[in-house]
Amino acid sequence: MRALVVGRFQPFHRGHLKVVLEVLSECDDLVIVIGSAEESHTMLNPFTASERYQMIMSSLPDDALSKVHIVSVRDVNRYAIWVGHVESYVPPFDVVYSNNALTRSLFGQVGYEVRKTKTYNGKLYSGTEIRRRMQAGERWRHLVPPAVASFAEELGVRARLADVSVKKASRRKSCARK
Repeated sequence: MRALVVGRFQPFHRGHLKVVLEVLSECDDLVIVIGSAEESHTMLNPFTASERYQMIMSSLPDDALSKVHIVSVRDVNRYAIWVGHVESYVPPFDVVYSNNALTRSLFGQVGYEVRKTKTYNGKLYSGTEIRRRMQAGERWRHLVPPAVASFAEELGVRARLADVSVKKASRRKSCARK
């Protein structure tokens, strides 16, 4: 049986890794969809799709690598066609794992079996919280797999987040003047 998991993985953290390993313990293989693939260098989506791909691949144990297919998918921002859009990018799958109510609803409406995963400390293992900590210079490395911590540091994630924060503030000021 092939499973599907959808996420933005901004960044890929220990909670995501636990979900992937949990799903792989129940299924033969897994399709991971990197959502919002067109988004990067923003506060909400600081990493590119290829950077997120690298984070995921470098975090997986060797025995999982051959069981995982990772596909980047752009947003369509239309719920009525979103599932079909995802289906057009990925290999066939049998079951969807998600704790997101909208994702479960959309896939369930078109007939997919949808399962929840365990929740792994959602307040701590949260991309929003991890990005906040990265930007603030607070402790965050323990929340992501070691390979992700190293990779994010090599990318200069704190500087990137500071840069996009300044750009966002500049846009707000220029819009307020109009």
